[in-house]
Amino acid sequence: MDVIINKIHQLTANIRAFELISATPVALPSFEAGAHIDVHLKNGLIRQYSLSNCCSETHRYVIGVLHDDNSRGGSRCIHTEYQEGDRLTIGEPRNLFELHPNTKQAVLFAGGIGITPILAMAYRLKHQQIPFELHYFVRSHEMIAFYGNLTEHFAEQIHFHIQDQPETQCDMKQVLKNISTQRHLYVCGPTGFMQFVMDSAQQAGWSPEQLHQEHFVAQQINESENKAFTIEVLGSDLKIEVHPHQTATQALLENGFDVPVSCEQGICGTCMIRVVAGIPDHRDVFMTDDEHALNNQFTPCCSRAKTKNLVIDLT
Repeated sequence: MDVIINKIHQLTANIRAFELISATPVALPSFEAGAHIDVHLKNGLIRQYSLSNCCSETHRYVIGVLHDDNSRGGSRCIHTEYQEGDRLTIGEPRNLFELHPNTKQAVLFAGGIGITPILAMAYRLKHQQIPFELHYFVRSHEMIAFYGNLTEHFAEQIHFHIQDQPETQCDMKQVLKNISTQRHLYVCGPTGFMQFVMDSAQQAGWSPEQLHQEHFVAQQINESENKAFTIEVLGSDLKIEVHPHQTATQALLENGFDVPVSCEQGICGTCMIRVVAGIPDHRDVFMTDDEHALNNQFTPCCSRAKTKNLVIDLT
């Protein structure tokens, strides 16, 4: 669907908020906290951005976008080639980071741009009168995104932990000491930061069922270690070789097979394919460890094969 960029707010030196409104009289689809949208950019890329506003708002979507120095073209495009009044094509909201229905208390952790879905959760929890605390980690005060929103709406819940201000350091043992099956933890941010939070919670005795995270980037893989493998498509006589320098998605597309793609990093699950035989080398962050262990599906945009051959079902 088409939307109009109604307003652009410069939140920090490299983070902008884009307020999107419907380009037609038809209202925007509803969403729940933790949801994201696919944004179809003019350079042909599709990128996912979390909705950061309150899900009770039906007239707009707000996304926060970091202009990443290591951008693969998505954030650079939306920062440099779009202005207020421009149109964007987006997909309907999808949610892979929902608030657990048993959440009666919550601890929210955000690192940098990871504040975007966490902010939406804070709005929702406050609206539902569910007690929570929000811990936001940044390198400097100037890098705090949505500062006005956080201090205005969550003055009693917000805790800023600023790297260059040692007095704001977070006491993780203290924050995580109260363990209850009804207390859930949500975290979003850089991979290393999320791993630190998850490890701290597990060491404090939290169960996996209470821990929830959302990735913005996939794990980093040394591509020089990639090995070629072969893909067989069920019902086809073709044997498709996936070379070390290409992804399984690229090989399938080059051979005429239609594979849906979106993030191309193993984050969104759009391209998930069923595996009939062979063992995938899972490199996504979409599936759980238990789902990986089944080896009955994989994400061809980033994952490869541990065996020399994979048989897949595209039906």
